[in-house]
Amino acid sequence: MSVRVTVCRDCCCGTVKKHPDVDHGYQLARIKDVAARHGAMVRVAECLDTCATSNVVVVQAKGGKPVWLGFVLTDAAVDDIDTWLAAGGPGVAPLPATLELHRITPPGARKAQ
Repeated sequence: MSVRVTVCRDCCCGTVKKHPDVDHGYQLARIKDVAARHGAMVRVAECLDTCATSNVVVVQAKGGKPVWLGFVLTDAAVDDIDTWLAAGGPGVAPLPATLELHRITPPGARKAQ
């Protein structure tokens, strides 16, 4: 599987300022562990320009459209990403209903509308 998981970690995503009840270091470590188990690469981005929906995670299969997920703030959301990647991830397995609730519109697509 050639999948890249991009995790936003800037002013709003990954900060205690906006989400004081989230252990952002632990969450990033979990996402990296999940990705590694499924052969995916993780990239940490400074800003994905969608602060209103932090924490943001983008999952993309090589050659496919990225799936933007917002409000990834719980272990359950990371577990759902794990389950989806285990099933094949983007382009192979449909996005689970639980992750569909996290789907957000990428910032460039919002501006084009």
